This record gives sequence, structure tokens and C-alpha cells, in this order.
Amino acid sequence: MTIFSSVDHLKESKGIDLGRTRPVTVSQTRINDFAAVTEDEQWIHVDPERAAEGPFGTTIAHGFLTLSLAGPFLLELLQVDGVSASINYGLNRVRFPSTVPSGSVLHGEGRLIDVVERVEAVDAIVELSIFAVGSTRPACVAESVIRLVL
Repeated sequence: MTIFSSVDHLKESKGIDLGRTRPVTVSQTRINDFAAVTEDEQWIHVDPERAAEGPFGTTIAHGFLTLSLAGPFLLELLQVDGVSASINYGLNRVRFPSTVPSGSVLHGEGRLIDVVERVEAVDAIVELSIFAVGSTRPACVAESVIRLVL
């Protein structure tokens, strides 16, 4: 985790690499649970037998399941001291360059790409890349906006 001692420290750190998160396994159970909650039970996610014959050779995680790991990964990547709240303000851009086969182990890597001043707040813009172990292409790249309330 990268800990910034203040908002000024954060502002001085644009472009900094925020490091790497702990690994998270995306099991078939996790995929099935996500499918049930989101009502997206497409066979490529939840039917291992049919998926074995499909384009990916196995079931794959939903893109939004992979993206849902952004919250905990961002909490692991940065902390800014001296703010009253840190709020997930939204996303500017999200892409899913590669699939996540069931059983994959994922981790996040972050980079602070911008700091934007607001009225009584600062937005930290973080590029988060989520990778499956062994893959050179990210499974997800998201530009996250974290609103830091002063």
C-alpha cells in the first residue's frame, strides 16, 4: 500500500506506481454466486460442460465480476491521511482486454495518473489494471475516480 501523508503529498506524486495487491482466486463458486446476484446466468459463465465446448474452453468470469474487485484492490493500493472521507466517485473508462477463466488468480496494479482539485475535495484518478497470474494482457483496465473529501 502507498500511504500519502496529506493531500499535498498526493498532488506531488502524480504518475507514481501504487504497487500490487494481494492475489484473489476467481473460483467457479464465486462466478456462480455473482451470476445469481446479477441475474446474468449465461452458459459461458455457469455451465462448465457446455463452456468446455465453447470458444474459451472453460467457463469465464463476468467482466463486471472482475471489475467488482476494483473496490477492494483500490483500498489496498492507496491511503491518504488527513481527509474526512474517501468515496468511490465513479469510473472514466473501463475495458476488458482478456477473459478470466474459472480458477484464475487475479491481482491489481495501480498508478496515480492525475489529481484534480474540487470544491472541498480532491479527485485522485487511478489507473487500475487487473491481471490473471501468468497473463501478460490485463483482464480489466479501469480509470477510477476516488473523491477525497477534505
